[in-house]
Amino acid sequence: QGQLVESGGGLVQPGGSLRLSCAASGYTSSNYCLGWFRQAPGKEREGVAAIGSDGSATYARSMQGRFTISLDNAKTTLFLHMDSLKPEDTAMYYCAATPRPSWGCPTTAIDYNAWGQGTQVTVSS
Repeated sequence: QGQLVESGGGLVQPGGSLRLSCAASGYTSSNYCLGWFRQAPGKEREGVAAIGSDGSATYARSMQGRFTISLDNAKTTLFLHMDSLKPEDTAMYYCAATPRPSWGCPTTAIDYNAWGQGTQVTVSS
């Protein structure tokens, strides 16, 4: 079992940008998917995006356009770049890992079995 540690959250004004990082030790092989998820108070955890070690990314339909998921070359750090942030993007953001299915990397939380502790993102003026 590896370890996932998120960082980079904070307070940002509407329209601003933020980049989250996740140190993903133990998940560098091609057999894993890494994903970003978020959970706002009183709401279910929802998927943002996922990526395999080959760099192939999948985005949740509602997240396409303003969010970009990426891996560093060493495949040890996962990133989520967020643009044009809105107050409704306020949530705890989590990274997660799962063994890679044959069909690709999922963006549904139930498919992931290892989670970080989360980093809070607050979008407010």
